[in-house]
Parts: sequence; structure tokens; C-alpha cells
Amino acid sequence: MATDFRSADHLPRLRDDGIPPPPEQLPRQRAGVTPQMHGRYPDYDVLANATHWDEVTREVVLARVNDVPAVTFFDAEEVRTLQRFCDLVTAQDADPRIPVLAMVDAKLAGGHLDGYRHQDMPEDPETWRRVAAGLDEAAGGSFAGLEPADAERIIDRFAKGELEGGVWETLPCAKAWSVVMRGVIGAFYSHPWAWNEIGYGGPAYPRGYMRLGVGQHEPHQGREVGEEDPVRKVARAGLE
Repeated sequence: MATDFRSADHLPRLRDDGIPPPPEQLPRQRAGVTPQMHGRYPDYDVLANATHWDEVTREVVLARVNDVPAVTFFDAEEVRTLQRFCDLVTAQDADPRIPVLAMVDAKLAGGHLDGYRHQDMPEDPETWRRVAAGLDEAAGGSFAGLEPADAERIIDRFAKGELEGGVWETLPCAKAWSVVMRGVIGAFYSHPWAWNEIGYGGPAYPRGYMRLGVGQHEPHQGREVGEEDPVRKVARAGLE
């Protein structure tokens, strides 16, 4: 049974462990696709707006769904490690999953880098490879083979910049985390399934915006379960 999300007690900062509730407690997605087919906008499908986008935009966005690139940059062992990492940090525990690693791989294979890097860090492609090796070293073997709780503990240490030894002697841990998470988040939130999950209206060109007031909805945007501003929920809980 879906949780009543009109109250604020589901928010991570109000929970003892700081972890949001399982996604299956959210309503089952009825229109379109979201990761794991649950979300706050169960009747919303951003792709229903595709006919309103210009042709170039439509082709780019639809390709993210229909033309998932084959992995060519990472080797098989790196894929196993990094796929597990990407799934855990994006909380994708079941299909359908946004193909984050495939999207990152395509970017690295094509040399489509961000044009900047930390002075004491290698280029992003090498950083990703060394992170894969470092995760396996931290696991004492195969990161992909760990139980979820053990893998999450390593990820927590990675996020805090606390991994040491081996690869991490020459790769700044905290900066490596920022590099790979920039890639993960960029890939995840560029995908229409993530847009369905957050109720994002998608590209606004050439249609543009009509509702310019604070808190107003465009006619084509999704409606959240409960229809209450989460910022106000946090404010009422005294966490602003």
C-alpha cells in the first residue's frame, strides 16, 4: 500500500537513519516509465509532450530511451563494478533502470569531456577506471559481489573521502567522488524516465512557458501525489 505523502514524516531528514523510505512505498507508475515504476507523479509521462518539441530536440531525447549505446569504453570487470556503483548511488534496485553507466561510457568513449579538471587529478576517463579499481580494492576483491550493506558502507566512505591505500594513495578520494557523481547525476537527470519521476515538464522550445507566477503549473506538467509543496512541509517540520 502506498504511503500517504501529504505529511512530512517520509522526508529523509526526519528519519532516524536519514534514508528515504523504499521506492515501492510510492504509488505505482500508471503513465510512462520511471525507475522501478514508482513515483510521485504516477499519471505523468513527459514523452506525451514530444510532439510539441522541435525536431532536433525530439530526436535527442527519444534516443536516450530508444537507442541505448553499447558499452565500449569500460572492460567487463569495470562494467560489473561500476554498474553496481551506479545502481546503488541512484537507488535503482530493480528494473526498469536508467542506463546511467551506458550513457557515461558513451560520453567517455566519444571524448565528450567537460573541458576542465582538478589540477591534481587525471582526465575523467582515467579517473573512472581508477575508481573502479579502487572500489574493488576497498572490497578486498569484487565490489560487485558484496552484499548491499557492505557495498553501501564503502560508498559512504568514498563519499566522505575516507578510502585509503592502493589506488587511493595517488587518487584524491573526495575529488574522485565529485568527478564520478557529476557524470552519474548528469546522465540520470538527462533521461526522460527521471523527468517523469520528478514531474519535470521537459523541453519548453518552441512552446515556451505560460505560467510565470511562483508555484504555478504549466498545463503539460505533472501533478504530484498530495499536491503539497515539499518546501512548506520542511518548513512546518522546523528544518528550514
